[in-house]
Amino acid sequence: MPADRHRVTGRGELAVKPNVNPEGIQMPEHRIYTMAFSKVYPLYIQKVERKGRTKEEVDQIICWLTGYDQTALETQIDQHSDFRTFFANAPQFHPNSSLIKGLVCGVRVEDVEDPLMRKIRYLDKLIDELAKGKAIGKILRC
Repeated sequence: MPADRHRVTGRGELAVKPNVNPEGIQMPEHRIYTMAFSKVYPLYIQKVERKGRTKEEVDQIICWLTGYDQTALETQIDQHSDFRTFFANAPQFHPNSSLIKGLVCGVRVEDVEDPLMRKIRYLDKLIDELAKGKAIGKILRC
């Protein structure tokens, strides 16, 4: 195995870089990681508005999940941050996010191994639940 595919974590554990598969082959990064959040955000709003929900509810869900306040969320959108930056800059990912379960695009969100992709899928799942008419309190795992 090539030595450059490993790194040592803060706890002294050996970790494999996420863009290298177990055979040591460089894997292409998923394109959603570099897509601007500001391009997808209006699609979230369109999806829920078609079902009678509101932009304010979308913002509430995003802020609950990421820890952004409304001003910081708008700043991320205005700066055209990509998904990697959007989630990396999130003040505090909600501790109850691990309670989000179910399928998004045929994939169980709780089984997604890549941490960034899991966060993106969590957000997708919450938006789906909002569009399906689920009560906001249940969506936010209150």
